[in-house]
Amino acid sequence: MQISAVKALVLLLFLCIGPTSPAFALDTVDFSVAGSDDDLEDALKGASLVLAAERDAEKDTRDVFAAALAEYGQLVQALYANGYYGGVVRVRVDGREAAQIPPFDVPPAIRWIEVSVDPGRQFRFGTAQAAPLAPGTDMPDGFRAGEVAKSVTVQQAVDAAVLGWREAGYAKVALSDQRITANHAGAELSASLRFAPGPKVRFGTLRQTTESAVRSDRIARIAGFPAGQVFSPDDLETVAKRLRRTGAFSSVTLTEAETLGPGNTLDIGLALVDEEPRRFGFGAELASFEGLQLTAFWLHRNMFGGAERFRVDGEVSGIGGQHGGIDYHLDARLDQPATFGPDTNAFVFGSLAYDDEPGYISRSASLGGGVKRIFSDTLEAEFGAALLYSETTDVLGDRRFFLFALPSSLTWDRRNDKLDATRGTYLKAEAIPFISVDTGGTGAWLYGDGRAYRGFGAEDRFVIAGRVQVGSVMAGDSGDIPPDYLFYSGGGGTVRGQPYQSLGLNAGGGEITGGQSFVSLSAELRAQITDKIGVVGFVDAGHVAGGSLFDGQGNWHTGGGIGVRYKTPIGPLRLDVAGPISGDTGDGVQIYIGIGQAF
Repeated sequence: MQISAVKALVLLLFLCIGPTSPAFALDTVDFSVAGSDDDLEDALKGASLVLAAERDAEKDTRDVFAAALAEYGQLVQALYANGYYGGVVRVRVDGREAAQIPPFDVPPAIRWIEVSVDPGRQFRFGTAQAAPLAPGTDMPDGFRAGEVAKSVTVQQAVDAAVLGWREAGYAKVALSDQRITANHAGAELSASLRFAPGPKVRFGTLRQTTESAVRSDRIARIAGFPAGQVFSPDDLETVAKRLRRTGAFSSVTLTEAETLGPGNTLDIGLALVDEEPRRFGFGAELASFEGLQLTAFWLHRNMFGGAERFRVDGEVSGIGGQHGGIDYHLDARLDQPATFGPDTNAFVFGSLAYDDEPGYISRSASLGGGVKRIFSDTLEAEFGAALLYSETTDVLGDRRFFLFALPSSLTWDRRNDKLDATRGTYLKAEAIPFISVDTGGTGAWLYGDGRAYRGFGAEDRFVIAGRVQVGSVMAGDSGDIPPDYLFYSGGGGTVRGQPYQSLGLNAGGGEITGGQSFVSLSAELRAQITDKIGVVGFVDAGHVAGGSLFDGQGNWHTGGGIGVRYKTPIGPLRLDVAGPISGDTGDGVQIYIGIGQAF
């Protein structure tokens, strides 16, 4: 049975003026479903408000009784969703039918509620028709004669038909008629849906309806609104995505006009809510060998009124480390969206750095700019030009490098969560061709990073994660390669359990230098133990070579261990304990603490 409008009004009065004293506890709920359909029983229990009230210790008598009254409609809706249209629902409160209890005669305590459901026969579609449909419309498989007649399937059919017409440019399509009849004797449901597509529509004008600190001309340029083109819901969503990805707005809402304009054009209203323009943050990571790393950033989302994004990052690392010294990095970058079209941004950047690493000391600065092209939600590329200056000290002595470089990258990110991925892949390729301004020597630095994630079990409770890093640097003369372009292995970013940058090439006298080729392999098995706590087992391997990866002149080392993860709103808190498995570069246990998964 379902609650009538009168009973709903009585319920409202009860909630407003009913008992105000606290309830005694709800001791028992008996929930039974006739028949042997376990899936249906799970669906009904999942929809039950009474069972939810039983789990909530803070519910008082008024809340529990309201849940009992609403239980009828809630369960009937769940029955319809699963194709049962002749079901009987009974809800008894301490032995009395809840719907028959006067709202002013509710007992001061509710001890026992019995919910019983007789679903009856499951209905199937006698007829299932929808017309007219746009060419290529993908209707749900279950909307056909002989299939289980779920109410949700009918709604899915309506949604699919409407979407098909809208994708074909008919923005004002409407459900003009629907005839749904139930034959209880034959347990059949007949559904006939008729649609009125209306005229084919073109985009009219984008009309901004709210004020914003971002200039209106820049908003229009970023949005790239396709005025005059055939209406497409995908194009409309693309406009919203372009505005959201600037980070300048906390809310972007597009609203279609109620009526069409001249020539069947459709104007779109744009409502924006500005994000707070300034933001800062900080982070820390600790490793037993590398020491403490501190990071901080300051961000302005609308630097000059055109949604320009200016960010300054600072980093101090190696504090208390066992090898090398303290490193300092300062980076600044300014991005302007929609510089060369709505999906092509421009940027300028600069950096200062002092690196005291195990194999070298470097003092460097860079200045450059470039463009960023966004191809899709998952694919983007950058191409830049920069001047790089550094003064270095390593086994070859004191040297100076003044390079002109063309840094570029391609990123394909299909992870379901950037901070804690359980499914998807991540691929990034980087290349920095360079030429020495001083000597004319040329070279190129290449690097690739690939990651894959596969979850299994209920709600991806277990995750297998893998990572491959590959790098190489080439030059006509190895003396033209800056030491910070060479590769090392060991530490939190490559091989956990081995000391930081402990694997390189033997330079004699107990010194090491970086290699021209590098590969790192990592694998993790992650298990979520509770809603907050997870454990991880991992193994890493790294290889550094003087020339090609395949010339047989390099060395390998491996490490592995276990870790604990604790979920926080900004990503999982990470604690890893690892030790060496093979190789002669390290001994003893290494500990790593940070925020976010290792990869």
